[in-house]
This record gives sequence, C-alpha cells and structure tokens, in this order.
Amino acid sequence: MLMGEYEHTLDEKGRVTVPSRLRDDLHGHFVITKGLDGCLFIYPAEEWGKMEEHLKSLPMTNANARAFARLFLAGAQEAEFDKQYRVLIPPRLREHAGIERDVVLVGVSTRVEMWSKERWERYQAEAQTSYEEIAEKMVDFGF
Repeated sequence: MLMGEYEHTLDEKGRVTVPSRLRDDLHGHFVITKGLDGCLFIYPAEEWGKMEEHLKSLPMTNANARAFARLFLAGAQEAEFDKQYRVLIPPRLREHAGIERDVVLVGVSTRVEMWSKERWERYQAEAQTSYEEIAEKMVDFGF
C-alpha cells in the first residue's frame, strides 16, 4: 500500500526523485495524470489498468462521464524511472499542479499524489480545521 508524505525538489530539467518506499510499489512503470484538488495522481500500471476499465464502463450518454474521462485521460502520461529513480514531470502537468520547485509526494493507498509544497500546506491547513467534520461524514461510506 502506498502511504507516507515525502518532500523533494524538482531539478532544473523538471525531474523529481521518488523515495524508495513509494518506488517499490510503482514498479518502475506508471502513469501520471491531472489529479483533483490541484495535484497530480501517479498510478502504478496495474492500478491504472483498473482505472481505465472503470472509465470504459462509464455511460457515454452521460455528459459528466464524458467530460471526466476526457479531462482525466487527456492529461495522462506514461512514465518510468531513470537510473537515479527520478521521473520527469511534463511541463503541462507541472503547470496544472502549480509545481515549480518544492514538491510533496503523498502515498494514498492505490496512488501517489504529487503536490506543490505550497498547495499541500494550504490544503492541509484548510482540511485540518474540518477534520472531525469530515470524519463524521465518512459514516455515509461505511467507515
């Protein structure tokens, strides 16, 4: 399971080193795409395959399903590590996530989220104020 929070810095070529605790579960080949809440999602190849199957099952007659599939898949980029376990983050994806230099990689079970450090800190500060309220609403999901 992907978990933990790790701070890193992009190099001048737009690459970031992925920590060993995350890279082991990414298995060297993965997909990076536009995520929600202003971050990037990084899926191991196996999890990406599951996501593709789920997207294929969405009704093409539903405008929201079509829009989500378009936006999610249009931003997707296959990637792999170089010999130093770095991954190149394409400029368009860096722009989507507001990533310029400092990044935070967050393991979230089946995916890694990549945030600009500033956005991550802002998100955490906002979410922390309503953490208990969010936890109470999780009952609706059987948690």
